[in-house]
Amino acid sequence: MLRTVVCRINSVVRSAAVQNVGRTSVAPVRLMSHHATETDDEFDSRYEAYFNRQDIDGWEIRKAMNDLAGMDLVPEPKIINAALRACRRVSDFALAVRFLEAIKSKCGTRVKEIYPYIIQEIRPTLDELGVSTPEELGYDQPELGIKNVYEM
Repeated sequence: MLRTVVCRINSVVRSAAVQNVGRTSVAPVRLMSHHATETDDEFDSRYEAYFNRQDIDGWEIRKAMNDLAGMDLVPEPKIINAALRACRRVSDFALAVRFLEAIKSKCGTRVKEIYPYIIQEIRPTLDELGVSTPEELGYDQPELGIKNVYEM
């Protein structure tokens, strides 16, 4: 009995599907989250609080930096300062310098406008922590670079 009912339901569904093959007007459906969007200030506060955690470790710092690098934004100086202090707490100088390189890379085509502003804003923190910028370390110049003969 149950099998007969299931077979009849399946045949009705198949016939309805065959009838609807030629139709192209399908109502659009938006599958979006119902969560409210985060404001810029809330975003900044969230990352600043994350980096300011006293129990943060190197893996968590790298995870947050990687998340920031994957976003279409340049972090605010207060987030960068918090990240640099977190690097200092875990004694990872190299990570701090690499983060500054990532920040410069995130500036994209507007690096000459944005990056000097960032460095100007975070300079007190850099001096306080004893962190050098990639430019101060010579990382912006290739070590074994050959001069271009056309630029001589």
